Amino acid sequence: MPQNLDAVAVRAWCRLALDALGRAREEIDSINVYPVADGDTGTNLYLTVESASQAVDAAFTGHEPALPSLAETVRAMAHGALIGARGNSGTILSQLLRGMAQVIGAEGEPDREADHVGGRVLERALRQAAESAYQAVAHPVEGTVLTVATAAADAATGTGGDCGAVARAAYEGACAALDATPGQLAVLGRAGVVDAGGRGLVAVLGALTGALSGETVVSKSAAAHAAHAKGAGHAHARVEAVECEDAPGEEGGPAFEVIYLLEADDAAVTRLRARLDRLGDSLVVVGGDGLWNVHVHVDDAGAAVEAGVEAGRPHRIRITHFGADDAHTTVQPPRERAQRAIVAVVPGEGLAGLYSEAGATTVPARVGEPPASGELVDAIRRAHAREVVLLPNDAELRHTAAAAAEQARTEGVRVALIPTRSAVQGIAALAVHEPDRRFDEDVVAMTSAAGATRYGELAVAERQSWTMAGICQAGDMLGLIDGDVAVIGSEVARTAVSVLDRMLSAGGEMVTLVLGESVPDTVAEHLEKHVREAYLAVDTVVYRGGRQSALLLIGVE
Repeated sequence: MPQNLDAVAVRAWCRLALDALGRAREEIDSINVYPVADGDTGTNLYLTVESASQAVDAAFTGHEPALPSLAETVRAMAHGALIGARGNSGTILSQLLRGMAQVIGAEGEPDREADHVGGRVLERALRQAAESAYQAVAHPVEGTVLTVATAAADAATGTGGDCGAVARAAYEGACAALDATPGQLAVLGRAGVVDAGGRGLVAVLGALTGALSGETVVSKSAAAHAAHAKGAGHAHARVEAVECEDAPGEEGGPAFEVIYLLEADDAAVTRLRARLDRLGDSLVVVGGDGLWNVHVHVDDAGAAVEAGVEAGRPHRIRITHFGADDAHTTVQPPRERAQRAIVAVVPGEGLAGLYSEAGATTVPARVGEPPASGELVDAIRRAHAREVVLLPNDAELRHTAAAAAEQARTEGVRVALIPTRSAVQGIAALAVHEPDRRFDEDVVAMTSAAGATRYGELAVAERQSWTMAGICQAGDMLGLIDGDVAVIGSEVARTAVSVLDRMLSAGGEMVTLVLGESVPDTVAEHLEKHVREAYLAVDTVVYRGGRQSALLLIGVE
């Protein structure tokens, strides 16, 4: 059956790309040497795609119960990437997505039954993406993400297959081009790495291939790409690096990175490009239709912002001082920072109150709406502390939390991420938190307490499906232990007892129960009695999760 690109596939692509960049984020950050060796390319790409993915999810939510059209979906993706673009590579990626959206959005049919595009349209979209990205960069340099994007478009052209075949060809072409980047850009060759932005684009194209084929595409690591490039005749590769005094990524380059969104017309942006080009380098201006994302490296950050004011209305202004530990996005209030704070994602008003009483700054985890990294960064800022311990309390938030922690570190905050996978693990960590202890010692103690806590949960099956405990039907009660379905039942109390017995069979000293809003107190009384009679040395503590909480959370320490 031909693989076509439709709205559902675009949404899957965004989610897979976000997951791929989350897994590769630290690796990409570690090889970031061009245009500035500031170690944030992976984080910036993740934040850019996160914004695109959220915009697509919002488009779907806004059209329920129907689906948005393909044109609406790709435009949402491009707009989300534009307003959320971070850094040089993130800004270029947003333009690549915009270029694709221009072609796909124009070709998509409004007829819901035929609202998809085929391989030839995807070929043209990849070509438009590469060309528009080149046009957005004031002084394109080979051996960068631009080269990888062009190679992907070249490999896809003339494929003659469906979207799956085109995406696979583009991905493989991008991989080959990435391998060659150390021989095209001298700074990469000296460092022995491939281009970080190109590595991120390979992950995004791998996600597109996976979304269309249903297969998992695993990209080679950056180290593998670099080793392959050297082993394939690196010494004979063409070196076309632009080397000059004060080149980006070398000593003596501009002191600041300036990024802002700009509302302006095309003529004003043309004048702005010329002015910013005289002020600095690494100039990238992307967007259109009155909204632009401006990125430039300069010594005079004020002049770069002033140029934006003269061109139109700049907002979301972000100025980063290279080599410094802080990025200035807002002016901190003139109050002294606390030494240490806890920031935690919590499901339910009851737990939010519990965490707040313990001194934590909380971020709500709404059902079906996981917090974005920006919400976590805002919470870290609200905590206003020199040191922050971050508790995501959800395995699905690990990449989001890691990206938020990295962003906060650029603002001078020392952040430790404890990979809690449930709110009950966070409770255990909070219980041993001692702010007067050395930061590292406190983090170790909290991590140990969270790691020693097994977690369980009761949920209602939404549909028939296969689980590790067998086949469940819609409406069945599911008992999960450490994220896997262990019990299938029909009633809350009995299912909870089965889960408790399995968890306590491995030992335990304390049981924590967090009841959802719809669970009566009699269930808690029944479970407390069962633990008291069957496990004499085990204590039980009960909390109310309140609205937006899970049906029942169980922790065993």
